[in-house]
Amino acid sequence: MKSLTEYLWFETPQRRELVRLTDTVTALVRKSGIQEGMVLVSAMHITAGVFVNDDEPGLHEDIWEWLQHLAPAGPDYRHHRTGEDNGDAHLKSLLVHHQVIIPITGGKLDLGPWQQVFYAEFDGQRRKRVIVKVMGE
Repeated sequence: MKSLTEYLWFETPQRRELVRLTDTVTALVRKSGIQEGMVLVSAMHITAGVFVNDDEPGLHEDIWEWLQHLAPAGPDYRHHRTGEDNGDAHLKSLLVHHQVIIPITGGKLDLGPWQQVFYAEFDGQRRKRVIVKVMGE
């Protein structure tokens, strides 16, 4: 089995931001030369996430609104007693998850017609990374 590991670094200007990764992940699959396998895309921070969904601005607004409803910014989370102010970011990460595994078929990401890969930042404005690990034959 072959593999390729790359790290993507982000420092989003906004505290909460969505970054489309599909083209970057596609390029890494191509670079790996792997024809059949899987690619893992994983946020290496507990206040960020990775997910697959449609690249449609209205949906993105709905996702942010839903996450804010379930884990609102601002309340006095117990986590804030440590001196942090990002309790909501930790909870949002749990809701979105921190990684996805995407199949590779014929040397290409095997995504549905509207599916795209996204990095979701919930506590940005500082340097964070994502690991992309391509594995297969």
